[in-house]
Amino acid sequence: MAPERYRTPPQLPPRFTATPESLIEDTKRIIERSRGVQDHIVKSLTPETATFKNTLLPVAHDDNKMALETHIIGFYQAVSTDQKLRDASTEAEKMLDDFSIESSMREDVFRLVDAVAKKKEELDPESQRLLEKDHKSYIRNGLGVPAGPKRDRFKEIKKRLSELSIQFQKNLNEENGGIWFTPEELDGVPEDLVASLKKGEGENEGKVWLTFKYPDLFPTLKYANNAETRKRVFVENENKCNQNVPLFREAILLRDEAARILGYNNHAEFRIEDKMAKTPKTVDDFLSDLRTRLAPGGKAEIEKLIELKKQDLKQRGISDGSDSHYFLWDHRYYDRLMLEKDYSLDQQKIAEYFPLSTTIEGMLKIFEELFGMVFVEIVGKDRDALAESGSGSDIVWHEDVQVFSVWDDEGEGSGFIGYLYLDLFPREGKYGHAANFNLQPGFIQEDGKRRYPATALVCNFSKPTAKKPSLLKHDEVVTLFHELGHGIHDLVSRTTYARFHGTNTVRDFVEAPSQMLENWCWTPAQLRSLSNHYSYLSPEYEASYKESSGASQKPSQQIPDEYITSLINTKHVNDALFNLRQLHFGTFDMTVHEPASHEEIEKLDVTTTYNKLRKEIAQLDGPEVLGSGEGEKKWGWGNGQATFGHLIGGYDAGYYGYLSSQVYSADMFYTVFKSDPMNGKEGRRYRHTVLERGGSREEMSLLEEFLGRPPSTEAFYKELGISA
Repeated sequence: MAPERYRTPPQLPPRFTATPESLIEDTKRIIERSRGVQDHIVKSLTPETATFKNTLLPVAHDDNKMALETHIIGFYQAVSTDQKLRDASTEAEKMLDDFSIESSMREDVFRLVDAVAKKKEELDPESQRLLEKDHKSYIRNGLGVPAGPKRDRFKEIKKRLSELSIQFQKNLNEENGGIWFTPEELDGVPEDLVASLKKGEGENEGKVWLTFKYPDLFPTLKYANNAETRKRVFVENENKCNQNVPLFREAILLRDEAARILGYNNHAEFRIEDKMAKTPKTVDDFLSDLRTRLAPGGKAEIEKLIELKKQDLKQRGISDGSDSHYFLWDHRYYDRLMLEKDYSLDQQKIAEYFPLSTTIEGMLKIFEELFGMVFVEIVGKDRDALAESGSGSDIVWHEDVQVFSVWDDEGEGSGFIGYLYLDLFPREGKYGHAANFNLQPGFIQEDGKRRYPATALVCNFSKPTAKKPSLLKHDEVVTLFHELGHGIHDLVSRTTYARFHGTNTVRDFVEAPSQMLENWCWTPAQLRSLSNHYSYLSPEYEASYKESSGASQKPSQQIPDEYITSLINTKHVNDALFNLRQLHFGTFDMTVHEPASHEEIEKLDVTTTYNKLRKEIAQLDGPEVLGSGEGEKKWGWGNGQATFGHLIGGYDAGYYGYLSSQVYSADMFYTVFKSDPMNGKEGRRYRHTVLERGGSREEMSLLEEFLGRPPSTEAFYKELGISA
């Protein structure tokens, strides 16, 4: 049970009791209410009488209220086990998107907003930002285009792009493919994974079903000794959502057309103008410079890995001629082998020290100490007490979900912060990657009282078994820190308007806070504090460990120093290849979104472009070197763009942000935290200066205030070992 003072939060958590019917009814009600607010403003005001208070404020208050319901309405499609509920959520999201397009193109409302903008009233900084953003948004949504066929076409495009985005993500969420393998074909893959796979019957008797979900996919690519198995898994994973291929092509064509209607040269120019980078040239120069700096390192890393591959094949007596190539499906395998051979790094052994439950506990303690927070898990009767129905199952969407109430510690005033949810294991129909979802934003209500946020981490870690708990590889620990970094940003934000809450910042900054927190996964004291060997969790796990390892006694409870040293020594091993992979994604994104003409994008073979760029930038071979022919025959072996949810889900002409925000995250960590990662005074300063303000201020000004100077690339390049 939670301590008494933490048992009665001032706000009940959201409920997850929707039905397919209620989702649609609620969506219609919300849209009707919101349309009514806009209609009332237009009916009762003229450009002469319009002010911020009577024009923008009612809409902002309505946006706040909408967000409390609509984020959850759309969330069901990512997490519900009920197909009908997921379908209704998808339908509701389409209705909301259509209404959003309708609202953003209301000329009658825009005339009033435009009049307010010209009056230059004295406003507080956040309200001024809201006015500027809203005014610009109407223009970016087509109201700078004269009424008529062009504007009608623009609206048509916006609606179709919304449909494409929803369908694309739905296809990814619902993807349930896989491959039947014999246990022999999976030689080398961890036994507990193979044992957990679905067993075949009939024609598949004696085989197991390997899915493309991360807990199956990554260990197979890392450990399967059979190169043909790895190749098949890799290639089929690239083709798992080929129904998205035409959707992706249509999206990039429509985006380009829409940008040109608005008077931009291409979609990238349209998207980047309100980001930190401001122009595509800035982005292209950054990516080009990074590629020039990283390419030699990538080449050198591949040479070492090919040597390792040659030794490995020779030892195993394999002479199939593949030793002169370093394939896409080789990389996770030989990268892992190099870490084991050259750095004595056994990822499976290290994972034994990071059971999911105790790792989360340790991670929350780090954030408590750093940011002045308290996390209290809500279980049992406390859950029932916080559910209006009296049933605790109403405040989660699945029995696996954990929920925490989050508070300020005494030094921060002991106030309530919000709710954090953890949904950590894969299941059918669930979002397949790792992400943070805002369920309800925080904001100031019309009565002046604060509304508190709720945020959810949705991940796909391996499920516990009778013999082992869920054990995290180190890269999964990093993922957890990264996504909880977004969650913390979401929780501690203190903005007036939901529009600017939490992670609602520009895309080329939003990753920086999370990327910075990844550094705590690479510092000895923090790794030690997070670790707890799974054999200490229960007598059953202890017996299981002794049986599987053949050991007569338990190992040390915390991770040994030599493991930590080995792990930290590997931080930058094959780093150039990792960043070249990110560079491929960023460069492909820019290539398809900044064509010289619309005809150019119409003629573009998207699949060939994706695979060719990967070969040129990442320097890894694909099946194209094994076959013959040109064009599609050579490069059409896989459609990676069809699984690239980021480019349909908001990162279009923005994926470079993962790399550019590393510049900011490295600068912040090296400047402020490197010498003392657990400095609570600096942690709280960071919380209040950067995280708390969400998107309510220019991101560059927040950075400069925190750093005490403009950001620099020096730490970023130094971290990569490529400083000039």
